[in-house]
Amino acid sequence: MPPSTVIQEPATRATRSPSWAAFLALGFRPLYFMGAAWALVSIAMWIYFPQYLDGPLAGVYWHAHEMLWGFIITIAIGFLLTASATWTGFNPLHGRALGGLCLLWVVARAGFLLGGSAGFWLATAAEVLFFIVAAGSLARVVLKGHSRRNYGLPLLLLALGSADLLYLLAAREGNYLLLMQRFDLGLIGMAIVALLIARRVIPFFSMRMVSGLKIPMLTRSGHVQMVFSVLALGLGVALQVFATPAGTMASHPLQSALAWLMAASLALAGVISLGQLWYWKPRAVLHKPMLWILYLGYAFIALGLLAAAVQISGLFDPALLRGMLARSATHVHLIGMAGFCVLIIGMITRTALGHLGRPLALDGSMMASYWLMILAVVLRLAALWPSAATSALLDLAAAAWVLCMGLYLWRFVPMLIRPRPDKQPVPVVQPKNTPQPARAQ
Repeated sequence: MPPSTVIQEPATRATRSPSWAAFLALGFRPLYFMGAAWALVSIAMWIYFPQYLDGPLAGVYWHAHEMLWGFIITIAIGFLLTASATWTGFNPLHGRALGGLCLLWVVARAGFLLGGSAGFWLATAAEVLFFIVAAGSLARVVLKGHSRRNYGLPLLLLALGSADLLYLLAAREGNYLLLMQRFDLGLIGMAIVALLIARRVIPFFSMRMVSGLKIPMLTRSGHVQMVFSVLALGLGVALQVFATPAGTMASHPLQSALAWLMAASLALAGVISLGQLWYWKPRAVLHKPMLWILYLGYAFIALGLLAAAVQISGLFDPALLRGMLARSATHVHLIGMAGFCVLIIGMITRTALGHLGRPLALDGSMMASYWLMILAVVLRLAALWPSAATSALLDLAAAAWVLCMGLYLWRFVPMLIRPRPDKQPVPVVQPKNTPQPARAQ
């Protein structure tokens, strides 16, 4: 990040009243709010009111799409639009431009929910524009700030948007097998983003919060991890070439080899992630919930990548363990819910407090939201095992999820819509010869 990045005092005294200027000052403010609120609403609808999900993007199609692209990736974009301001010294989106991005997101959510052909295509157009604007804004600041290590992030956002469009087209055709293959592309793409971000921030946050803790950055293993992750994504795209119109794989001498290479790449990325976690000294952070929640989410992403490798390779007979290891739902929920969502509740707490100028300490409601998320994960994973209790487990998992997100919103929305108490705005760039005050979070 440029050494000339400083925090500049506002010219006038900031008000503590809610304001649009404060709410649209940085990407995390509206996108964390909207993502968390939609996570609450969408799960409540999926479990308790599924009869209303009858549009072109209906039922499980809608649920899978809205959890990955409507919630998880929305939160990731909110983080990147905020972190890039710190990395580069330039705020990628704020004010009306950020409000316009949020409007695209709202149009997409409403269009997919309300149904109808016109609503579906309007929502699809808004969703594609959302990714283009977010990726373009991120590219502008990383190039302007010469943040070379982040040059690939805008391309990853475009890849996630492309996977989204492919998924929506498959859903429109009603092609479930092809749709799930494309969903996996989006899931792996998001895993690349999550691993990249977490590998940077988890050691940094840990060393900041635990006195005397030294953690190696493991840059080389991180590069290898990214190579295998991107290779798995590329192989997944290559496998799409051999998909028949019915969504199954056509007979081709390369098909089996590509699937095995993809599975091996995912397995290696997962093993490297577990190794990194060990070097991050997890026992040293057990007394810091704001840290161990991040470690836990990272561990589940690694385990989910291993489960995905098993499922893609077909290594286990589906009859084993009642098909648990061979079912796509297993790795989807290990990566998507136990991995991404556990990471998210930790990140949207830690980064929101930091960027809002609040003490990095959990109160009772924040800690309760952590445990509710973990409870929701445990119950949902338990429901993957077919039994008479499956329906009750799903209901309980949904209740824990709704309470978790409700607590987060109750605690953080009043802060997200108000200026920082220290009256600090977003980072700006000063000339290089400007005296450097101490930086704020």
